[in-house]
Amino acid sequence: MAFMHPSAQSADKAQALARDFKNVVADAEELLQALGNDGDARVKAMKSRVQASLNQARERLGDMQSSVVDSAKAAANATDEYVHHNPWQAIGVVAVFGALVGYLIGRR
Repeated sequence: MAFMHPSAQSADKAQALARDFKNVVADAEELLQALGNDGDARVKAMKSRVQASLNQARERLGDMQSSVVDSAKAAANATDEYVHHNPWQAIGVVAVFGALVGYLIGRR
C-alpha cells in the first residue's frame, strides 16, 4: 500500500463519508416523496421533521465538502512548496519509494 499523507487519508475518508451521506439523504428524500401527502397528522409531522433534518444535513455536508477541499488544497500547496524548496530530498524520497515498490513487485 502506498504511503498517503494523513491529511490525504482523512480527505479520502471524508469524501467516502460524504458520498454515503448523500446516498442516505437521497434515499430519505425518495421515501418522503413516495409517502406523498397521504397520512394522518403524526405522519405529516414526522415528514416535516425529517425534511428539516435532511435540509440541515445537506447544509452541513456542503460545509464539510468545502472544508475537505480547502484542506486538500492546503496540503497540495504545502507539498508543492516543500518540493520547490527541497528538490533533492524530494527526489531521494521518490527514489527510495520507487526502489521499495520495485523490490516488493519483484518478490512476487
